[in-house]
Amino acid sequence: MTTLTAPPARGRSRPRNPNRPAWEEPPTAVGQTAKGLTLGTVVLLIIVPVYCVVLTSVSTPGAINRAGGLVIVPDGITFDPYSTMLSGGPVRRALLVTFGITAVGTILSMVVSVLCAYGLSRSRSLGHRFLLMVLVVTMFVSGGLIPTFLVVSELGGYGKYWSLILPSAVSVFNILVLRGFYSSTAAELIDAARMDGASEWRILWSVVLPTSRAVTAVITLFYAVGYWNTFFNVMLYLPTDSQKWPLQYVLYEYVNLGMNMPGQVNSGFGVSGHSQTAPLSLQMAVVVITLLPIMLVFPFMQKHFAKGMLTGAIKG
Repeated sequence: MTTLTAPPARGRSRPRNPNRPAWEEPPTAVGQTAKGLTLGTVVLLIIVPVYCVVLTSVSTPGAINRAGGLVIVPDGITFDPYSTMLSGGPVRRALLVTFGITAVGTILSMVVSVLCAYGLSRSRSLGHRFLLMVLVVTMFVSGGLIPTFLVVSELGGYGKYWSLILPSAVSVFNILVLRGFYSSTAAELIDAARMDGASEWRILWSVVLPTSRAVTAVITLFYAVGYWNTFFNVMLYLPTDSQKWPLQYVLYEYVNLGMNMPGQVNSGFGVSGHSQTAPLSLQMAVVVITLLPIMLVFPFMQKHFAKGMLTGAIKG
């Protein structure tokens, strides 16, 4: 009895990765090199500017003067700009204002969005289709900037902190993302909770929210970043009261426009480069403080993005 053997493969065969689909070809050396170069270039484009900003923020006035701007090579380190900002003045006050607006605004937005999304996800809720259509329409048609400004002003919001929160407290897109996720919650869990006598509030708190932690974390981060970067509403409703400016607007006024900060010790480099605080280092320190909270929180939330944003859309 003769046995049939497969003809020998031409060249050296590469072992196939068992985790790679059968229809996907193995990567080539050229493709891998191109991907590595592309990713490396993107990483450098992100890291190098951040590195220069951080290094400049802790550089001495003499080092900044010798570099002619942003410092690339370390040449004298000092933390005087940070001590100047955090010891008092507009930056520390703006930092507290920003933390307060972010905390209060994020909590309010999440409460409203979660309740709205859960109500719209229940097919037996009263008027949920009509309300859903109304919300969708607002994504494409809005009253405009001037009507919004007039409404907030007539309600007494001009010059008040709540004008930075309520006009942008709800995002229809975020509500639709939450609704899609809540609609895909296993019906068996909800039916079992109802059989045990749970109310809608209890179902939302004990069944729906625990099974949707990923999307909740993602939407919370979206709202928090939005409030942390509050800028345009400040120009509309708090343009003159510097005591109520958040950090982003302070960054705009004192960095982009080059205004001197109240209480700044020295606004010049000096002939010998021995002034106490260089303006550029102070500006870059404000930039670092503005970026630092988001940079610290974002890596811990990254793992939730794919699951939180796509799970509700994938399930049928």
